Amino acid sequence: MNPILVDVMRGNAIESMHCGALAVLDADGGVVSALGDIDRPIFPRSAVKVLQALPLVASGAADRLGLTDAELALACASHNGEELHVQTAARMLAKVGLDPSALECGAHWPRLDSASRALAALGREPSALHNNCSGKHAGFVCLACALHGGADLRGYVRGYVRPEHPVMREVGAALQASTGHDLANTPQGIDGCSIPTYAIPLRHLALAFARVGTGVGLSAGHAAAAQRLRAAVAKAPFMVAGSGRFDTRVMERLGERVFCKVGAEGVYCAALPERGLGVAIKIDDGNNARAAKVVMAALIEAFVALDDGEATFMRSFSQVPLTNWNGIEVGQLVATPILRSLGAPR
Repeated sequence: MNPILVDVMRGNAIESMHCGALAVLDADGGVVSALGDIDRPIFPRSAVKVLQALPLVASGAADRLGLTDAELALACASHNGEELHVQTAARMLAKVGLDPSALECGAHWPRLDSASRALAALGREPSALHNNCSGKHAGFVCLACALHGGADLRGYVRGYVRPEHPVMREVGAALQASTGHDLANTPQGIDGCSIPTYAIPLRHLALAFARVGTGVGLSAGHAAAAQRLRAAVAKAPFMVAGSGRFDTRVMERLGERVFCKVGAEGVYCAALPERGLGVAIKIDDGNNARAAKVVMAALIEAFVALDDGEATFMRSFSQVPLTNWNGIEVGQLVATPILRSLGAPR
């Protein structure tokens, strides 16, 4: 059984517990810290969007289309569906002469309640542009522009979410190259946005993010792409998540020292370039709303050099007051001692 990483306190008693596993690796594959089973394949879901965006840059498509930092950041995003996210995804499609009907991610209401209410107040329904993965999918469409070789682009793009499509073959190849995990011999499923998702152990995910942060172990094209994508996200962190979100707030504060990305079902990954480390987390019960963020915050505290203000800022995510509907503090989410014990010589 994986260890308890987060306690949910009510008063001074433990009410609930979240178990999980985590891996912190360097770019040579050395395990710096680990808890739990880091060799069980898990579906990383949206945590690997930066890996899936590597071909967009390495293919030359980003340069040929003049994609901005905000657009590249959106290609790595699980966004709130705020108006700026929607407009940016639409601009990416316009650069290849296509409209939102080219997206095959499906539609859902914006993740941010105020954005959903604003849309409803206008009597509008959400489109694929509001899907939290619309930037990633717009990036896939832009990649298709570099691959299609003069054929009808709309016809070429159709079905890009299928594993056999050239776009997904490029994306899968980048994922396999960066993680070093054989995707042909691992469980495969369909992600929420309809693209293939592959089960990959935390050990390999952490390795991939260490490589994203350093370029070590990546091809020259993928190393340059990773550096550019990290820089883009650091310059436009709002695009990668949005108002009030952990990823946006942390990268606004810490800049290029941290690239972190949430995935569904309690997965989180991060690159810590200054330390040359990659991080991968899986919460067993799939809790994203509280447990995964607490663990990631505690690991950033442990492995990133922070000044006093930054340390206080990160502690607000790893030791979180819980309040009731009257605003009365009733407990806390806290990183457990085994999690707090992690760290490495600086």
